[in-house]
Order: sequence, then structure tokens, then C-alpha cells
Amino acid sequence: MAKKKSEGYLSAKESRRISRENRKITNVFEKQRKRKNVPEEEYLTQMHDPKNAVEFDDLHTYFYTDAGTVKAVDGVTYEVPIGKTVGVVGESGCGKSVTSLSLMQLLQRPQGQITSGAIRLNLGDKCYDVTKAPDDVMQKIRGNIVSMIFQEPMTALNPVFRIGAQIEEVISLHDATGMNEEQMKARTIELLEMVGIANSEGVYKMYPHELSGGMRQRVVIAMALACNPRVIIADEPTTALDVTIQAQILDLLRNLKDKINSSIMFITHDLGVIAEMADYVVVMYAGRIVEKGTADDIFHHPAHPYTIGLMASKPVVGKQVDKLYSIPGKVPNPINMPDYCYFKDRCEMCVEKCNGEYPCEVKLSDTHYVSCYRYYDQRKED
Repeated sequence: MAKKKSEGYLSAKESRRISRENRKITNVFEKQRKRKNVPEEEYLTQMHDPKNAVEFDDLHTYFYTDAGTVKAVDGVTYEVPIGKTVGVVGESGCGKSVTSLSLMQLLQRPQGQITSGAIRLNLGDKCYDVTKAPDDVMQKIRGNIVSMIFQEPMTALNPVFRIGAQIEEVISLHDATGMNEEQMKARTIELLEMVGIANSEGVYKMYPHELSGGMRQRVVIAMALACNPRVIIADEPTTALDVTIQAQILDLLRNLKDKINSSIMFITHDLGVIAEMADYVVVMYAGRIVEKGTADDIFHHPAHPYTIGLMASKPVVGKQVDKLYSIPGKVPNPINMPDYCYFKDRCEMCVEKCNGEYPCEVKLSDTHYVSCYRYYDQRKED
């Protein structure tokens, strides 16, 4: 562990030492990643349940920084069933987006690396472990089988290219049907109409800065759906939009999911959106899953103190309060995580056993799991 000065800063010497050690670690991962002609057997695997589109299995994704190692995702395990929506909730920095970027292999390398675990992706006739798949295989998976609606549409779109050219690029890169220019233009206009853009011919010729935030968001969704992907990752697709446009985007995603029978990983802070959209909910805190279950389990029977705090902090229609509840304290430093429950220092429901190591997962029902010492006595036999 890095020694810090009393005021909390690393010395230049200590920072250089950490940087040298990090380079040794990341070079090993990069050497493995950049190999050519990797045999398919290395990344071919089996789904634990063929009804799942994606299975995250004990995933660890770390960032090797000059200040130390950030365990952004630290042992995450959950499934995304085919044709269902899984909502991933938690406060900023809890690892929601990093989990999805690990699936897409879009981590900022060489600092960001998947250090262990598996991400099994169901391709129908076979299954790949994405963590071991080489770059040329990922190029065929991204956009074609798994696509992502990015958080900020203005940064996701290139400001110097017209909208039509940017969507056509996705189709030409990933669609194997070999369309000519006229067919690609027709498909692009069809996609723009599909996402509710009335003036599709006009928008086709426009630049991103000529569109409003809601229109840009629709264009990003059209790009994500261009090749009818099996899995859509929606990374806070409605955060920057007003409520009316937000409702339209959610309806659009729900209808399109049913139309092409794809699965959605919906990442958001908004519990209202999750309640409306999700079949299953995963609650993350400080890089780990603290609770997971069906939407009914999480919203009507929240078990973890963090989930209970999140539910208490949202406004309720018809209920008047002077002040909304807020969870006390702050998230622990990701470079120096405690060896006990990460939420203990903020928890108002602690029991005597909370002084022990990080709690393991407890099964409350066939669909409901929680990591909390409060349920250990009820489930001793497990």
C-alpha cells in the first residue's frame, strides 16, 4: 500500500514507483490482448443457462493509476436474460458503466484492465467469453451483437460529419448483407423514422449541432439499433432530457426491444425509470453488488440498508415531507477500500457481526439476493 504524507498527497518518488509497478502489470495484459491469430477454442465457452443473453461471472475490472489501483468492478455476478430488461442502479462511481464497458471491451487501456472473471455472451449457436476474445473478434461483436447507447449524445456523435454518414458507417462496418449506397440510405432513413424523427430526410443531411438534445439522443439510439443487436446497453439514455421526451424515449426502447426481441442493460440513477422499464434490478455500491432481484423484490421488499436508503430518498406522489431523506456519509476511497462491509460507515442498521469481513451473498428467495449480515441468522444453513 502506498505511503502518503500527512496532508494526503503522494510523494513524486512514491508515484513513480507505483507507475513502474503498474506498467509491469499492464504490459502482461496488453501482450496477451494484442496476440494475432488466437484460436477460437481459447474464448469459446458454454452458457450456464441458455436462456441468458449475457452472464457476468465474478468480474474484476481494475484501473492502474499513479495513485494506486482502483477496483472499479470488484467481483460482480449477474445475468441478463434474453428478451428482458435488467436495470443497474447505484450512485456515481459505483461501477455501473465500467461493467458495461467491460462487456464492450471499450475500457481506457492500458490503465483499465479486466483482471479476472468471465463475461459469457450468447451468440445463439455458440458462446464467447468476451474477456478473452481478441480485438478482431470484438470488432464483429460490437455494434452487431452488442451495441451501446452512450450517456452524452453530443460527445457520442462526431461534430464534423452529417447524421446520415455516421449511421451509414455503422451499417457498412457491421452489416454483412453487403448493401449498396442507395439501400444504406433507405435503411438509415427507416431507422430515423423508427426512433420517431418526423423530418428524417432533413435530419439525414444535418450536423449534430443543428439538432436538439432529444433529437441527438434519438439519433444515438438509431445508431445502436442499426444492426438489430441481441443486447442493447443503455447508459443513462434519458438523463439529459426533459420528462416528456424521456417518456417517449422509454416507450421507444420498450417497443423496439419487443420488436427485435433483444435484451436491455439499463444503467441509470433514476429509480422511477427503473420501476417502469426493468424486469430485474441490480443494486451496485463501491464496485460490488449489494442486492439483486426482480423489480418487485427490490421495490416492494428492499433488504439492504443502501437499497432502503435509496427508496427513502425518492419523492412519493401524494406524500408530503418537509425534507427528503439522504444517506449520511460518503463512499470510501476506491484506492484504499476497507476490509469490512463497504457500506458499514454509512449504515444506520448495523448489527454486531458487521465488524467482520465483507458479507457474502445471502439468498432470500429464488430471485432475491442480498449481501448483508442482518440476514445471516435467518439463513445459517446456507
